[in-house]
Amino acid sequence: MPEGPSIVILKEELAPFSGKKVLTVAGTEKSFDLQLLKNKTTHFRTWGKHFLICFPKFTVRVHLLLFGSYLINDRKKAKPRLHLRFRNGEVNFYAGSVQLLTSPLDEIYDWSADLLNDAWAPRKASQKLKNMPRALLCDALLDQDIFAGAGNIFKNEVPWRVRAHPSSSVGALPARKRSELVKAMHDFAFDFLAWKKAGVLKQHLNVHTKTECPRCKIPLEKSYMGKGKRRTYHCNNCQRKYT
Repeated sequence: MPEGPSIVILKEELAPFSGKKVLTVAGTEKSFDLQLLKNKTTHFRTWGKHFLICFPKFTVRVHLLLFGSYLINDRKKAKPRLHLRFRNGEVNFYAGSVQLLTSPLDEIYDWSADLLNDAWAPRKASQKLKNMPRALLCDALLDQDIFAGAGNIFKNEVPWRVRAHPSSSVGALPARKRSELVKAMHDFAFDFLAWKKAGVLKQHLNVHTKTECPRCKIPLEKSYMGKGKRRTYHCNNCQRKYT
């Protein structure tokens, strides 16, 4: 599943179409009339893992989920979920989820929860963590209401950065450690974005899909923990478990 930084990159890649009129609309999406988009001018926004195609009176939300993808000025043999053609090119979204939003985006989204948004509010994130003391850290870091855009890579890399075990209880984290964790999530989001743009993300990951802890030079543990039983890499030596 693409994480928040990848969706920001998608927005940047589609910048040439921003402010342009949609000339042709097609696709297999059946939940609403795709022709509503035709001959309307659009611009793009993101919130976490959501890509938002904004029109004057409504928004189309694209969530790529686990198997979604997109092509710009190119096509697959398979029919796209959503095809948009502009005078200067086209974009095709495959699989994933496409939904029509008719409410104002400010009523739907808390922009201050988006790690890559200018409105990001670390104090609010820290308070939200404080309000869920029974949650495991690995679950809290994937909570999009707190850290919009964070995915499994965040959940593995950030706890290692701050030396906290992903199975720690959120309520057991000292206030200073909780603040350190929030800052590390924000910092990692921008590191992820820069590395992804440069095509060097995998080179900079310390524990995600790795076998040895770079600090301790011992084997990493691979577990399936939390509500979603997501794949988790951690070091039982340098990452303290708070209980």
